[in-house]
Amino acid sequence: MKLARFISPIIVLAISIAVASILIATAPDAERRVPPPVVPTVKAVLLRAQEYPVTIMTRGTVSPRTQSTLIPEVAGRITSISPNFRSGGFFEVGDVLLTIDPRDYKNTVTVMRAELAQAQLALHEEQARVEQARINWERLGDGEKPGDLVLRKPQLVSKQAAAAAAQARLDQAEIDLERTRIKAPYVGRILEKLVDVGQYVSSGTVLASIYAIDYVEIRLPLTDQQIAFIDLPETYRSEPIADVSFAILKETTTPAVTVSARIGQHTHHWTGKIVRTEGSIDTRSRQLFVVGQIDDPYAHHEQRPPLKVGQFVKAEIQGIILQDVFVIPPAAIQVGDEVWLVDKDQRLERRKVQVIWRNAEQLVVEKGLHSGERLVITPLPYGVPGTRVRITAE
Repeated sequence: MKLARFISPIIVLAISIAVASILIATAPDAERRVPPPVVPTVKAVLLRAQEYPVTIMTRGTVSPRTQSTLIPEVAGRITSISPNFRSGGFFEVGDVLLTIDPRDYKNTVTVMRAELAQAQLALHEEQARVEQARINWERLGDGEKPGDLVLRKPQLVSKQAAAAAAQARLDQAEIDLERTRIKAPYVGRILEKLVDVGQYVSSGTVLASIYAIDYVEIRLPLTDQQIAFIDLPETYRSEPIADVSFAILKETTTPAVTVSARIGQHTHHWTGKIVRTEGSIDTRSRQLFVVGQIDDPYAHHEQRPPLKVGQFVKAEIQGIILQDVFVIPPAAIQVGDEVWLVDKDQRLERRKVQVIWRNAEQLVVEKGLHSGERLVITPLPYGVPGTRVRITAE
């Protein structure tokens, strides 16, 4: 019994090994299959040469074209002020903003008129003496030429000078009287009011800070790359520098500029012109500042607020128009300004291109592409030239 228990497992194991060997020996050979090649799918665009108007993006701060302090040229007590003479008040050219007590100056005018009358009387008397001296010499001079003292010419010149001086003093007194009425030098707005009724002011006292509002200016920085794509208004040595109005600028070819500012939930826009460039490049930023001009920024408009001094704005400057270029999306460009193209055999081709303008949404290529070619816009960081692809959208 013990021997049978020991031999039985050995017999079963031997039979199992024999059966397995027979099955392995008689098994059919496995068929080796090659998987079909995987063709990547890409999106492509058909290239066409076109015109591209360059838009240059920059930023700046609104500033008045003229800002000055209002200072009296005569002394006295302020007797009245205009209702618009307050911070934020508007005024027109020639508006009387405030008045200084004119009584002393009126009295001076009266005195100067009396002095002028006396000087003119003395002049007329001297002219009569000169005429009488000439007549007397003609009667008694025996035909000889009379001297200047005989004809009283120095005395006449003295009286004429005295009359002219009296007239000048009267003119000055009238000017001082006129200066008691402080008038607006230009169309503008009060930035800061510093005096009020009853206050005594002397010549040189600052009455208010004012600025012009017929148009505003915005200093806009441009890089060297941006300067190459804009026709800037340059001033040369032989040309006069003039204060050019916006109405005249609209008829010229100076670049247009559109500024925008976000106020609350809305973005508002104003249009103007680039009127000049500054005389030097900023040494810290290595940028050139150009000046944009926005006409009548405080005009009433139903859909936007006024463009205020000190406001920070974005600016879009109209640049040149590029001819026969290709506009592609940023996703199509690879490191080193290379792109992928699909040739006529549906295979990938790598090519280096020359990008001359770029922004966040578009790239402009001048060289390296041709009309009719298909540009891959699907990112292919590990693409291999010659790989067959399938275009899913074109």
